Amino acid sequence: MTKKEIVGILEEIAVLLEIKGENPFKVRAYQNGARALETVEDKVADLIESDRLDKIRGVGDALAKKIVTLHETGSLEYHDSLKASVPPGLLEMLEIPGLGGKKVKAIYGKLGVTSIEELTAACEAGKVADLPGFGPKSQTRILEGIHNREVYGKRHLWWHAREVAEPILEGLRGLPEVERAEHAGSLRRSRETVGDLDFIVASDEPQPVMDWFTGQGWVGEVTAKGETKSSVRMESGLQVDLRVVPSNQFAFALHHFTGSKEHNVSMRQRALGRGYSLSEWGLTEVEEGPRDPEAVSPIREGSPCDPAEIRTEEALFDFLGMEYVPPELREDMGEIESAESDGLPELIRPGDLRGAFHNHTTASDGSSTMAEMAEAADALGWEYLGIADHSKASFQANGLDEARLEKQITTIREFNESGQANARLFAGVECDILPDGRLDLAESVLEQLDYVVVSIHSSFTQSTDVVTQRMIRAIEHPCTTMVGHLTGRILLQREGYAVDVLRVIDAAAANGVIIELNANPYRLDMDWRYWRRAVGKGVLCSINPDAHEAVHLSFVDAGVRIARKGWLTAGQVLNTWPLDRVEGYLAGRGR
Repeated sequence: MTKKEIVGILEEIAVLLEIKGENPFKVRAYQNGARALETVEDKVADLIESDRLDKIRGVGDALAKKIVTLHETGSLEYHDSLKASVPPGLLEMLEIPGLGGKKVKAIYGKLGVTSIEELTAACEAGKVADLPGFGPKSQTRILEGIHNREVYGKRHLWWHAREVAEPILEGLRGLPEVERAEHAGSLRRSRETVGDLDFIVASDEPQPVMDWFTGQGWVGEVTAKGETKSSVRMESGLQVDLRVVPSNQFAFALHHFTGSKEHNVSMRQRALGRGYSLSEWGLTEVEEGPRDPEAVSPIREGSPCDPAEIRTEEALFDFLGMEYVPPELREDMGEIESAESDGLPELIRPGDLRGAFHNHTTASDGSSTMAEMAEAADALGWEYLGIADHSKASFQANGLDEARLEKQITTIREFNESGQANARLFAGVECDILPDGRLDLAESVLEQLDYVVVSIHSSFTQSTDVVTQRMIRAIEHPCTTMVGHLTGRILLQREGYAVDVLRVIDAAAANGVIIELNANPYRLDMDWRYWRRAVGKGVLCSINPDAHEAVHLSFVDAGVRIARKGWLTAGQVLNTWPLDRVEGYLAGRGR
């Protein structure tokens, strides 16, 4: 079992003990042990081998033995029995934002509530508001959290949906009866969340394809099985649909089921203007001829003149007098008009990135050391990597004070001089924006850094004007380089704080400050809908993984896809630039 997994179990034990009303010192022992293990740089195996596990401050002999058991066996009888002694509904209640072990214990102990359904009824009856330490506001927030959980529960993160979709697609492509196969829908358009999965297959023998699809081990329930369409539901609740069409219909079906609905409506209007009806089955000439003669542009060079010859989406767009519209842009937000005049941008690609700046290590709340992060950057072929651990106000994340940060700056400089990695490390920090807009660290230390990411991690309920002014004040600080996760949203869990994004964009433009596209699949923040306005104002983007362990550097793939939805080109993203250009930019603070 990995260190991260062990830390997660220790934290869950602490929560379970809180729910059961155990001695607070016992609860704290597991909390402190989890925190101590998470922040130590050594691997668990090395600590065990060198007999140093129980020497870590916060990890005593008894806890060390449990950690060894988890590492070697992957389970712990104490954890299993503790979990079995608590009603499972209480653990589900912990998924509601704002409800920790203590509050769940109070609700359970005072009201006997053991499920989210019972909690909803208790809140609606006003019983939770009467509990000590709660009140009407807490009760309202709990109800909002329950509502969001129900709404968001119908959606799935793009990142997780892709992990499910890729092996299915690979399996379909491996079938001898399949000529072509692609996924469609919101997954192909790279929406932040996905409702279900859609697959389009070209084949003249659909029955064996349907049999394979509905007979897979990951299928929890077959909800429909036909000759050309089948639907199944996975154990996670994710619905998966498969459509099999003849090869001459594949391009049309793929385009139609990729969507969006709004894009398809505009494309049908475009086709009618040329005298054709467009559907998932193909193009059919309408008897009355073109309805809008002025909309008919000349056939593009190399385009098929006969719709029966169309076999690809590229050919379909060509036939309608347009350049190819990438799936990410198909949201009816100007892509049709731009494609008609060859005005679509050359969108950024995953291979364009040369590094990233918002990354954490074991110095704060990361689980990989600086050396491990650098090694991972090397493996990706990156030229540079920024280290930006939390500042001291984020005490829950073991944030760095001025003295620890200065020491880390020295360590980074020495690491670069040692030549241990090919990637050049930049010394940065994720500095908290305090409730009044001040930065969390002394300017004398911030000035020593290569860059400063400023982020909000507290006082989320401030009014729109207050939180916006708070962020603008931080942007105006002379040491600020970029804004991190601008709205603070957590997809499928928490709405962002009520910041006026447009005012922040204007402030960033006026002060030469970068806005981050946080690529963590739970954030994807700033939202793709704002990026065209931002770059139009001259704001530079930085796609950052907000990595808390080495494997998280791969999150940039999600960020690039969102950047593409935002119409971003490589030149508009800082971390596509070569090392020497980035060094020059950061040396001047971008001002």
